[in-house]
Amino acid sequence: MSTNHPAARSAASATPVTSITLADVPALAAGCAVFGTGGGGAVQTPQLGVEIALEQYGPVPVKQVADLDEHDVVVAMSGIGAPSVGFEMLAATGQAEIIVEEIQRLTGKRITTIMATEIGGSNGVGPVGWAASLGLSILDADGMGRAFPEAPMTAMNVANLPPGYAVLSDVIGNVSILRPVSLSWLERHARALTVASGAISIGANYVMDRDTIRGAVIEGSVSRAVQVGRRLLTATDPVEALTDELGAALITGGKVVDIERRTEGGFTRGSVTVEGIGEHRGRLTRVEIQNENLVVMEDGAVIVSVPDLVTIVDSETGDAISTEMLRFGQRVSVLAWACDPLWRTPRGLELAGPRAFGYDLDYEPFGTTSAAETLGATR
Repeated sequence: MSTNHPAARSAASATPVTSITLADVPALAAGCAVFGTGGGGAVQTPQLGVEIALEQYGPVPVKQVADLDEHDVVVAMSGIGAPSVGFEMLAATGQAEIIVEEIQRLTGKRITTIMATEIGGSNGVGPVGWAASLGLSILDADGMGRAFPEAPMTAMNVANLPPGYAVLSDVIGNVSILRPVSLSWLERHARALTVASGAISIGANYVMDRDTIRGAVIEGSVSRAVQVGRRLLTATDPVEALTDELGAALITGGKVVDIERRTEGGFTRGSVTVEGIGEHRGRLTRVEIQNENLVVMEDGAVIVSVPDLVTIVDSETGDAISTEMLRFGQRVSVLAWACDPLWRTPRGLELAGPRAFGYDLDYEPFGTTSAAETLGATR
């Protein structure tokens, strides 16, 4: 029976990719880094792992949601924990295979397809390597259209799909099986287990078929990441190309003059301050962080906030810089653009709006007149 969830959304139009080949990995990684909004983990290490997997096992087929048949079973997978730790602690060989085997044992269903829980950062790249090693497909969709730090912040939760079983595995080989009553409880338990495992692990939940998945995921996000990455990697002016491709605004350009960053409760938390240079001289812009870039402030005014997207990129190369890779003195550009409409619904804002992160402020959709006036007033 089709659920026909009202949360049905698609990523901005992109020509669908039919497979991920070795040649596609740099573009996929670059695009995922952009959609990571600072989180999801740095892409450099998983990019190398995926390239090795594709060299060994060959290209990974990419399936569209509309092409799933009655035999297809999809599982959502991602890394969990603090990106600042994940950059240094590498995944173990066979970690993903253990998870898929356990999911199949618990559900009695044979997994055919892996979906990235979030297309942002390493969590958008790593699943391709996992699929290659397991001989599975990748779904051209994800659960966020970006990266978010907590388990409840998924399109599947907006669509009120029950989470089912969740399986976690760490680099030591420990396997944890959870059957949470809600995504909020999954976040509590999975985060505690991840902290005990050194603040990084791999997890899977949401076993879906072609009926339950329709309308409950953000479609086209893999193809979109590849398209954005290709545009970035071939551009003569990467920052301008990105703003054009994403429909983004350049909030400021300058140098990083202050970073406050700590690993706390399985998250990377803190802030970064950018001092404007050139046409932005005289401005100080602060970006608040919880794994991802959450809120941009200037002169006490909020310019943009979650669930809209904020990405900090290298001003010369356009490469997105994850929060754990920010350094004093870097020349950066801060970009912002509108989130998927799903996140602007009442349910979406309840799960991923500013108050979901503890900010006592009302969400103002970026791109509206008032938001534009706020940005203009700071210049």
